[in-house]
Amino acid sequence: MNLKLIYPRWEKLKGQTTFNLPPHGPVAFAAALPEYVNVSFTDENVEDIDFDADCELVAISMMLSTQVKRGWAIADEFRRRGKKALFGGIATMLHAEETLTHADSVFLGEAEGRMEQVLEDYRSGALKKVYSYMAQHPPIELVGPARRDLYRRELYNHKGVQMVDLFHASRGCRFSCYPCAVAYLGGRAFRPRPLDKVVEEMATIDNNRLFIVDNSLAQDKKWEAELFKELIPFKKKWISHTIEDDPKILDLAAQAGAWYVYQAVYDTSSYIKERVKRYHDHGIGVEGTILLGLDNQTEDDVKRLIDFLLEIDLDLAEFTVMTPFPHTKGYDDLLRQGRIFDFDWNHYNAGQVVFHPKHMTAERLQELYGYAWEAFYRHESQESRMFRLFCSVAIREMNEGTYRPRNRALANKSFGKEVARKSLEP
Repeated sequence: MNLKLIYPRWEKLKGQTTFNLPPHGPVAFAAALPEYVNVSFTDENVEDIDFDADCELVAISMMLSTQVKRGWAIADEFRRRGKKALFGGIATMLHAEETLTHADSVFLGEAEGRMEQVLEDYRSGALKKVYSYMAQHPPIELVGPARRDLYRRELYNHKGVQMVDLFHASRGCRFSCYPCAVAYLGGRAFRPRPLDKVVEEMATIDNNRLFIVDNSLAQDKKWEAELFKELIPFKKKWISHTIEDDPKILDLAAQAGAWYVYQAVYDTSSYIKERVKRYHDHGIGVEGTILLGLDNQTEDDVKRLIDFLLEIDLDLAEFTVMTPFPHTKGYDDLLRQGRIFDFDWNHYNAGQVVFHPKHMTAERLQELYGYAWEAFYRHESQESRMFRLFCSVAIREMNEGTYRPRNRALANKSFGKEVARKSLEP
């Protein structure tokens, strides 16, 4: 059976760096398919879709709200040509009702252990309109190595640098942050993968650099410590979301190859300043993630926060505006209060204001969002800061003998070290 797996494109934000990471959701889904399925994969962000592809079923995997309208259009075209369209992924779960009008079938939930039945129904002409497993998570032990063989590797590099591979060691999140849909999508229970399964998948990944996409690694200190111990022998360098604020954990993370972390910066407290310093003391870079437009923020608060970011020695900063994604408390509150004025899902990209803020106009919040990016990167561009982070990890890899040059300018070890060290000079 031939199945065409598609990841729809989306429009990048103005000023956003134009690299593409290999998407994880589609290849995790592909790993859950029966062996008799022959899968071909197209990431429309890096290649065109062949609408005449030889396939029996089209599976459209959507992660972002900004992908859904394009995903619907892709399905409409394939269905016009007589193909069946199956939807899945995070954005499908967030926009299920609308997606149903463009789909032959919608799959809601995690795919492991479920696709055999779905495909059996398809082959017997009894494909259901909806397969809903949102409240029935499969045993986490069923999560196997993602089908990274489906990627066209040459398409995922930026200026000669191979992009990181994505990997996950757990699902679910015990936190329930105001603007986040993870509690709806993956449940409030933290579900760590067995460490032997983590090691098994890690051994299949050729890329020396990873993005561990777990919602937060700081959910179970004992598991987190054991995970980092298991990662140490692989000598990979990785990015992740928050790590436990504990010296022993941070030390293990550094030994395990922590490159830099995404750390929410939500106020101007000394705790945040010290938090960033503790990461740096362990050789771990920090990209601050800053959410603008919450109800407790005035215009002066936003300006003070931006000034504070310049004081705490962040390596990078990423600014977003509060976006009321469906099935979040933020969406429910703002919808009930009549404050959402834009329901065009293409605009739900965390960079466009779609609601009326409490302490300023929507237009002013949009201006402050632009000001935040401009102010933080005024003296050193985002690209320059990213290059410094890359050079810092390249030096570590060279010292360990694990560096794999993708750029000819850094191919010579001694020359590469000199370039990297000079780039890090103040």
